[in-house]
Amino acid sequence: MAKVNARPEQKACGTSRIALHDYCGHPFQFELSRELARRGHEVRHFFFAEDMGPKGDTRRLSSDPANFSIEAISIGQPYSKRNLIRRRQADILYGELASRRIASFAPDVTISGNTPLEAQAPILKGVRRAGSAFVFWMQDFYSLAATKILSRKIPVVGHTIGAYYRHLEASLLRRSDGIVLASEDFRPALKDFGVKDDAADVIANWGALDTLPMRPKHNVWAMQHRLSDKFVFLYSGTLALKHNPDLLWALAEHFEKDPKVVIAVAASGVSYDALKARRALEPKSNLLFLPLQPMDVFPDVLGAADVLVALLENDAGPFSVPSKVLSYFCGGRPILLSAPPSNLSVRLVEQAAAGLCVSAGYRQAFVAAADRLRGEPQTCAKLGAAGRAYAENAFNISAVADRFEAMFAKARNNRPS
Repeated sequence: MAKVNARPEQKACGTSRIALHDYCGHPFQFELSRELARRGHEVRHFFFAEDMGPKGDTRRLSSDPANFSIEAISIGQPYSKRNLIRRRQADILYGELASRRIASFAPDVTISGNTPLEAQAPILKGVRRAGSAFVFWMQDFYSLAATKILSRKIPVVGHTIGAYYRHLEASLLRRSDGIVLASEDFRPALKDFGVKDDAADVIANWGALDTLPMRPKHNVWAMQHRLSDKFVFLYSGTLALKHNPDLLWALAEHFEKDPKVVIAVAASGVSYDALKARRALEPKSNLLFLPLQPMDVFPDVLGAADVLVALLENDAGPFSVPSKVLSYFCGGRPILLSAPPSNLSVRLVEQAAAGLCVSAGYRQAFVAAADRLRGEPQTCAKLGAAGRAYAENAFNISAVADRFEAMFAKARNNRPS
């Protein structure tokens, strides 16, 4: 592993530096970084090299300004979420490395999101020591999700570990100079953590509209994968514990006698691996597995679909805001969503009139909704067009960047001297 240089870089007089750290490297965070750089800020985008989830454009583009840079932070070893002990060790190692790398950039303000708490803690400490304000970007409540999962896996000890993470998350939030919430639904839980209401601003997630133009059904990617003449139910993105792969299996079973239907799963994660293992034991010829697709072909991936599938288990409740649904809006295809009614994604799909929503756990209703979309092409076209129209109206990166700039100014004023 290369030696980490902890010496801060020299900062030119009069310039501002923004460190945007998104552990996952998602597309819409990259869009924000590029927009902030176009406004004259010196921006460095940090992300975890070994994270296997969907990524934005992680390379410098010819259109990128000189004051925009990207740094992938590597722990020098594979990262797996299967073994909880090894995962925790890797998170701690990553946090130490990320803390030093971000601090060496000498930012005026650091915003960090999608980050495991044991990595977030050293990042906050390190950048604060370097003189940076710190903004906690809350995409979900890590400790609440961890408590549910661990209590299920290891009933007695899991609750104790969950209490530790709750204490840690509350401490990090109270020590932050600013908090960005992905949903207004997060406020009640934030209050339970002892965080003042005025410490947080809600800035809703968005889809990276500029990098997701609409593509025709018959495109190069679709033809390459023999999907251009099929009716495609597409699931794309992370397929993890909070996503029920049994619903994708149910689609494969239901449409098994329809030779024109394919259930395409372009994903990664533990539930993705479980679904592949299940198919190895019980073959399903209409179930197509693909790795996560790179951002430069992702518009064609969405274009190849006839229906875009999104899944969330009841455990997610209101505390998970799946970015894939927002990307799906950009694709201009109808959305088939299984999620708890309290989740923001359900309200968004219904508000946009962009798809059909089924409560999590209702397998028959989910299959029935899929059957309806298969048989009603005009309905599909109407729902897809409504989703794209919603994206074009709501996903204005300039307006989003305005709000983040205001938050950064507020955080710098709150920073301890």
